[in-house]
Amino acid sequence: MKKITFLLLFMLMGSIAFSQNFTHQDSLRGSITPERAWWNLTQYDLAIEVQPEARFIQGTNTVSYEVVAQNNVMQIDLQPPMQLDKVIQDGTELSFTSEGNAHFIQLQKKQKKGDNNKLTLYFSGKPRVARRAPWDGGFSWEKDSNRKHFIATSNQGIGASIWWPNKDHPYDEPENGLNLAITAPADLVGVGNGRLIKTEAKGDQKTWQWKVVNPINNYGVNINIGDYVHFGEKYKGLKGELDLDYWVLRENEAKAKEQFKQVPMMLEAFEYWFGAYPFYEDSFKLVEVPYLGMEHQSSVTYGNKYRNGYLGNDLSRTGWGLKFDFIIIHEAAHEWFANNITNIDVADMWIHEGFAAYSENLYLDYHFGKEASSAYVIGTRNMIQNDRPIIGAYGVQNEGSSDMYYKGANILHTIRQLIEDDEKWRAILVGLNKDFYHQTVSSKQLEDYIAAKKGIHMNEFWDQYLRTTMVPLLVYKVDGNTLQFRYEEIVENFDMPVIAVVNGKEEWIFPAAEWKTQVFSEPIKDIAIKKDFYVNSERLKK
Repeated sequence: MKKITFLLLFMLMGSIAFSQNFTHQDSLRGSITPERAWWNLTQYDLAIEVQPEARFIQGTNTVSYEVVAQNNVMQIDLQPPMQLDKVIQDGTELSFTSEGNAHFIQLQKKQKKGDNNKLTLYFSGKPRVARRAPWDGGFSWEKDSNRKHFIATSNQGIGASIWWPNKDHPYDEPENGLNLAITAPADLVGVGNGRLIKTEAKGDQKTWQWKVVNPINNYGVNINIGDYVHFGEKYKGLKGELDLDYWVLRENEAKAKEQFKQVPMMLEAFEYWFGAYPFYEDSFKLVEVPYLGMEHQSSVTYGNKYRNGYLGNDLSRTGWGLKFDFIIIHEAAHEWFANNITNIDVADMWIHEGFAAYSENLYLDYHFGKEASSAYVIGTRNMIQNDRPIIGAYGVQNEGSSDMYYKGANILHTIRQLIEDDEKWRAILVGLNKDFYHQTVSSKQLEDYIAAKKGIHMNEFWDQYLRTTMVPLLVYKVDGNTLQFRYEEIVENFDMPVIAVVNGKEEWIFPAAEWKTQVFSEPIKDIAIKKDFYVNSERLKK
């Protein structure tokens, strides 16, 4: 189990936004229920057989756990139409009751604090077909141009329990990792997370056994099946030699060998900005899939059609977004922010998406310079809607606004300006990945960490940008060499300084809710607020 304080546990169980209509199922899915809290997940052993023609799967998941408090009812999650067929512990079949997606197993064996136990879950069914992978996920059942099956899973929002039974809440990850066995038709290849340990052929089927030794989040577990070919390389990184493995459709091998040259470039940039890749033991993979792509841990999925940009488009409208393959850069960044540092509640998913969106800017910074990176991240503001806060409701599986991506990126870019010293900012990013290594964390923990390292009080800053939809409006008036200014559309006590470019020279000003005055040595002929700060500005008439 990744670290969790009692206070945070209480907050996650009790902090629910009553202004929205959440259901009992939302609470069962999104909170740390008593039937979850008493056991610490230590390992999954997941074995799955995929029957492509029938679009049917069946398998087992052996759950290893440590007893941390006394209880005899365990919650396991599995969503219809998948069925939990039976549960076995120590050779005895256990009874269970079901409430929608949640299944409550009645344990017969006394669960003594400190004991390490396991049970095996048997499951089968025709899993939900992904409607718009990866956002509205499930199984993608496609075929390649040679009419061979091309299959993948994606389940970030809808939950891993859409196809396999597990403890479907982000707060607890199996600290000893995952064993994953994929059985599929023998003419195909099954690719999962971690390292390939062995393959075993039996009749017209073949089993591919993969092993993950690091903690792994549930939604990061995936299976991919297709007519794959494999190639790879070694990367000399901060922790030594890292194995890079690529699994792509046979028909796309040549394209992949060219496009995936960006992988070492990505690693060079991100190890500089974030520190060592967090999963050297499990290797790094790109796996081609029939949807856009996703951040599955040590098994990043790729479907960007071997183009730069986002399916060939520049999200920033500046030209800089065509300098890199969006999926390689954005999804691989999640290895640091999502897979290494994981949100403890999906309400705080901006920790994943804000930092990953910001990483696009940092990749450009490393390879193309600061002006390129600044232009790009500012350009992505065109996608910010400010429709609702970035942080969602806790305890009910509720994500915040999609602004978590590029509003999140611009929040972080603004902090970089406030810190001024780029080396100090880089040290904070590296420090996050070191000090929260393989942990689940809350936004509050991350907010406090950055504020402490920056050495200032930042509560109003975080509340303004994460918990409201207001963008600070800096209004100002000019009279000769005198500048008057103040903030509107702010939370109480918000007073973020910004840089004004006055007659071509950068000058710090310190706005707040009340009017302030700053006198310059010469008449103000030209003035603008530096665009690197995520604020709106308006010049008023005298």
